[in-house]
Amino acid sequence: MADDASDIEPNKTASDGGGYRVLARKYRPKDFSDLMVGQEPMVRTLTNAFETGRIAQAYMLTGVRGVGKTTTARILARGLNYKTDTVDKPTIDLKELGEHCQAIMDGRHVDVIEMDAASHTGIDDIREIIDQVRYRPSTARYKVYIIDEVHMLSTQAFNGLLKTLEEPPEHVKFIFATTEIRKVPITVLSRCQRFDLRRIPAADLVRLFSTISAKEGVTIEDEALSMIARAAEGSARDGLSLLDQAISHGNGIVEASAVRAMLGLADRARIVDLFGHVVSGDVKAALEEFLSQYEAGANPVVVLNDLADFTHLVTRLKYVPEGADDVSLSEIERTRGREFAESVAVSALSRIWQMLLKGIPETENAARPYGAAEMVLIRLTHAAHLPSPEDAARRLLALESGEAQSPPSRPSAPSPQGEGKGGGTSARAVSASATSEQPSRPSATVTMLRPQTSETPQPEPQQAAPVEEEPQPAPEPAAASAPEPQKTSVIKSLTDITDLCSKHRAPLIRAQIRNFVRLVRLEPGRLEVSLEDGASQTFLNELGAKLREWTGESWFVSLSREKGEATLVEAETAARDKLFRDAREDPEVASILKFFPGARITDVRVRAEETETAEGGADGLPDAAVNEDGDVLPEDDLDD
Repeated sequence: MADDASDIEPNKTASDGGGYRVLARKYRPKDFSDLMVGQEPMVRTLTNAFETGRIAQAYMLTGVRGVGKTTTARILARGLNYKTDTVDKPTIDLKELGEHCQAIMDGRHVDVIEMDAASHTGIDDIREIIDQVRYRPSTARYKVYIIDEVHMLSTQAFNGLLKTLEEPPEHVKFIFATTEIRKVPITVLSRCQRFDLRRIPAADLVRLFSTISAKEGVTIEDEALSMIARAAEGSARDGLSLLDQAISHGNGIVEASAVRAMLGLADRARIVDLFGHVVSGDVKAALEEFLSQYEAGANPVVVLNDLADFTHLVTRLKYVPEGADDVSLSEIERTRGREFAESVAVSALSRIWQMLLKGIPETENAARPYGAAEMVLIRLTHAAHLPSPEDAARRLLALESGEAQSPPSRPSAPSPQGEGKGGGTSARAVSASATSEQPSRPSATVTMLRPQTSETPQPEPQQAAPVEEEPQPAPEPAAASAPEPQKTSVIKSLTDITDLCSKHRAPLIRAQIRNFVRLVRLEPGRLEVSLEDGASQTFLNELGAKLREWTGESWFVSLSREKGEATLVEAETAARDKLFRDAREDPEVASILKFFPGARITDVRVRAEETETAEGGADGLPDAAVNEDGDVLPEDDLDD
């Protein structure tokens, strides 16, 4: 078909027998000008090759179903054997029927042999071709072999064809067509000129179907044409089959509502409304709209697919605004699509797309598709209220900043003054300023931080008077807060924190501390660590919250760039290795191992009193059991 789709003529021949022919056969392209719909690169390449005489011995045509592979092969065979009273050479200019044209297009020419590889897969079929290629064509210029669905040939058949395909006689040409190019051996592909027939754009299909409808005398609405073009998915044959069905369904008048009912589609305007309810988070309205479409005959899976298509359209319009000029789009898709593209964030569109990609297969495989589709819509509308990853990151940073400021301000009453003085500074600056103001705090907090502030003489006389005025009526709170340093002093190492995790039944936090945490600095109310790969992104926040809950103290847990100490697991592994090494170096053990060839140490147990004597206190490993395949396990861990 020409570019404007205006030169299509019905293929009326005597062989029609006067019977009805479906549109896909009646309007099948007859020459290269018809193929200009969507296949311009291939036509341009063949045009140049024919004009210069650079004609290959084999061609490989690949593409999805219905884009014209077999038709292209016949047109190519017609061009190779074109002959009229004035033209006797291969050409792509097929303005009039040549001597062999009609027979080739009808598939009945003796020198153009068409074979379906799906039913002729064996080596015997290929051997028959190999035996026949030695004979010259009967009437045509070339003997042309068209093998459709060539990927269906067996491995032996492909191997048998290789030599002939590489060096065929001058009078033989091969044309292969396949929808599964990856199943064709690379040895075969390397001997062919490959042409990838592209999907035909929806806009071109709309123009093609409009022209054919006019020639058939059928009145069809523009929206119906767009529906059929989208449903064809780039295949002219599929689209013409749907158009044929729509004409029969509407008895010569094709309306959008009839096509929508025929295809089981939802109204595109209603799909846009459903999308609006989803992005606004209105669950009730979304479910009511979906129920209305379902009662009108829409398929739940098709509704979700249409919703995914519109999500893709809106996302695309954010970056390619001129995409709204596509003629296959309805007016409401253009206008509302632009509006949503300007108002909905890419992160939200991406989240909707990912959830639909997962929800559509769930709905297809569900015993109750309607209920499954409703659950997908509920998830989509619920996700509309969730923050984007960027917003979540900002909130997390704000939360961490707030926690950094909270330790110096929580324990005492005059916290607003402290927050006001340090509100505009970083976490470290806030801690420093709060430290310099500690004389105004209750006595317990002053006890904790006195070593850091004892050398600052000026703030103490300035704030001495207000300190005595505020806590003077109630001396008991100072005594009540006195145990707080004792609570904090209980935590002297990461092992103490893991003990708290075991006590409060927090195995996940305990496991992450043991495997991923390296201690950098531990002070009362402050824990500074570095993390190994594999730790949860929210681990530090969770740990800080748990420490505040378990100890009743404000804890500032921060991430350091320093490497820090070994993790607990690494330390235990090193201790285990040292125990085994010491055991092997023991003279008595060494003599036993020597006396019993093949013996090996599988377990080392150290008594508590020996460990305390060796380590100089209770910081050792009391009553530890160590083996080559496990960790060093103290008794309390073994009890758990």
